[in-house]
Amino acid sequence: QVQLVESGGGLVQAGGSLRLSCAASGSGFSINAMGWYRQAPGKQRELLASATSDGDTNYADSVTGQFTISRDNAKNTVYLQMNSLKPEDTAIYYCHALIKLYIGYWKSPADYWGQGTQVTVSS
Repeated sequence: QVQLVESGGGLVQAGGSLRLSCAASGSGFSINAMGWYRQAPGKQRELLASATSDGDTNYADSVTGQFTISRDNAKNTVYLQMNSLKPEDTAIYYCHALIKLYIGYWKSPADYWGQGTQVTVSS
């Protein structure tokens, strides 16, 4: 069993910064890609950034230059540094990971999600 646990959300004023963390816990697993999504009220969930185990990163155009994703593979943790936050960044932020489980053999990778953390940016 693998769980993703997020932390770091909260209330911040416009122009401020927040750092989200997401740690994977459990045993017998290997993480491929990790990433961050967000979902604002009335909108679809959108991919913000992703990072492979090799360190390759990708960003949505909407957050390029504003958000930075990083990983600590030894800690099975992914971070999202968010700077110059704007009220339109208000949303629930979700961690995602593509994870393989070892059950005597390696299973095909599957999607895992964190519980979500609220980020609210006040004007």
